[in-house]
Amino acid sequence: MKLNSYLMFNGNCEAAFKFYEQCLGGKIVMMMTHKEAPSAEQVSAEWHDKIMHVCLDLGGSSGVALGANRLLMGSDSPSGYFETPQGFYVQISVDEPAQAERIFHALAENGTVKMPIDQTFWSARFGMLIDQFGTPWMVNCEKAV
Repeated sequence: MKLNSYLMFNGNCEAAFKFYEQCLGGKIVMMMTHKEAPSAEQVSAEWHDKIMHVCLDLGGSSGVALGANRLLMGSDSPSGYFETPQGFYVQISVDEPAQAERIFHALAENGTVKMPIDQTFWSARFGMLIDQFGTPWMVNCEKAV
């Protein structure tokens, strides 16, 4: 079984994923607009440039782990269907405290810090934030065993 996070956006998916690519060090391996899809003629013109599907691969040298799978996916929510995210956080695990600090502060740019990144009893660094696109994140760097 694979489990990947799939984020929905209110028309700003492309900007969000370019931001995540920069912050997390991954690579966008697929980004398709509605205009590029076979169903393009069934979508209104104002949605042609909105994202139908995007995939950010965080494997390889990024050092970021989103569980066993390292894919973050998303799209723009169809008009009238977007809901503000609630009841979850996308959790990132890294190996180095400095990397946790860098990622946390990058994602927090123009966002809202819910719990400042700091040492906890379970981790070398842990923090929680809502980024500028409304996505909730936890950044965690476990203590060496």
